[in-house]
Amino acid sequence: MKVVLLLALLTVCECDSSRVKGHTGQDVTLPCKYDRKYHGALSVCWQRGEIPTRGCSNPLISTDGLRVSTRASSRYELLGRLEDGDVSLTIMNLTEGDAGRYGCRVEIPGWFNDEKHHFDLSVATGRGRRSADGGGRLRPAGAGVSARHRRTPGEKTEAPPHSVSARSLSLCF
Repeated sequence: MKVVLLLALLTVCECDSSRVKGHTGQDVTLPCKYDRKYHGALSVCWQRGEIPTRGCSNPLISTDGLRVSTRASSRYELLGRLEDGDVSLTIMNLTEGDAGRYGCRVEIPGWFNDEKHHFDLSVATGRGRRSADGGGRLRPAGAGVSARHRRTPGEKTEAPPHSVSARSLSLCF
């Protein structure tokens, strides 16, 4: 009984999963952050699908904690401040083929310390719905975690639209 409880506690704390919806042609950001002040610079990798027990089997983009060290495509960017632990993945110019599961692994020293975050990305064809203010800004439909769009000429610069997502914990064995 104690072993089962210990396993449940260890695995629930290890990963989480969020759903993100984007539209073809838009950019979408999958958030992943760690406490750089506490941990220092850490290696991080992003991949498609489930994250394996160790490392990333086929990284889309990875960092050594200071800079991007590998990138599978120029469409994958880490636009956050690495020096603050923001290793959020931005996928540029979404296509239907980008739909699926993505994972972020923050490699924390020690056994079973890594943080794993999973995102299920769905991609709809067409554009996001127009905002109610009539300004013409595109907003992602659905419960996206964070989506960015390209500004059109003459559009006012404002913070990118954000919406809150429902998070659910997953048991990761």
